Amino acid sequence: MDDYPLLNLFWTMLWLFLWVLWFFLLFKVIGDIFRDHTMGGWGKAGWLVFVILLPYLGVLVYLIARGRSMSERDREQVQRSEAAFRAYVQEAAGQQTGGQKPTQADELAKLAQLRSNGTLTEEEFQQAKVKLLA
Repeated sequence: MDDYPLLNLFWTMLWLFLWVLWFFLLFKVIGDIFRDHTMGGWGKAGWLVFVILLPYLGVLVYLIARGRSMSERDREQVQRSEAAFRAYVQEAAGQQTGGQKPTQADELAKLAQLRSNGTLTEEEFQQAKVKLLA
């Protein structure tokens, strides 16, 4: 370790970090090319050839030309994923309580809904609430 100074170790780590960062950016751009549904097949092929044959220039030009739409596609993908997750959670929660006896909170919510619809008066609501909580 004496023949490899600390500054050289620093530079080696910096170059390694930049190399990994470059590959991350390259794969991100290639993934965005394939994910874009507004671009036709020839456009995708052209960008892919440009990025593969002239990688530094191709990625730089792609980021300048299509960087804003790239972030919009990322945002749309995140929104679709969140919506799918919420739908799954709601479906799973609904299936869990589907076969079980309703709780007091469920019954109170139904009573409150009936009162807000005008089906029950305030007095009837209070009587049913007392009866339910007893």
